[in-house]
Amino acid sequence: MLALTDAAAEAISALTAQEGQTDNGGLRFAVQAQQDSGAQLALSVAPAPEDGDQVVGADGGAKVFLEPQAAMFLDDKVLDVQQDEQGQLNFAVLQQPDAPGAPTA
Repeated sequence: MLALTDAAAEAISALTAQEGQTDNGGLRFAVQAQQDSGAQLALSVAPAPEDGDQVVGADGGAKVFLEPQAAMFLDDKVLDVQQDEQGQLNFAVLQQPDAPGAPTA
């Protein structure tokens, strides 16, 4: 199942509050295009999960809604937030450290 870092949970909470989706809202992942090497995912702020969505929650109340195909692709991933050179925060999907196929130290 997709895991969330604390930074990602805080960013999701801030984003949903900014969009006015404070109670049941969350960040929704859906497959936009499927490719041989994976999938292109679409992110949106949603007021509630859609039928069939998997819901991942964090301690701070942040929620992520995963469309069924997106849930398959993100099953062994971690959602994090990283800052770019301009100081913008971007969501990043990383491999879980203990997942099969993850790089080892």
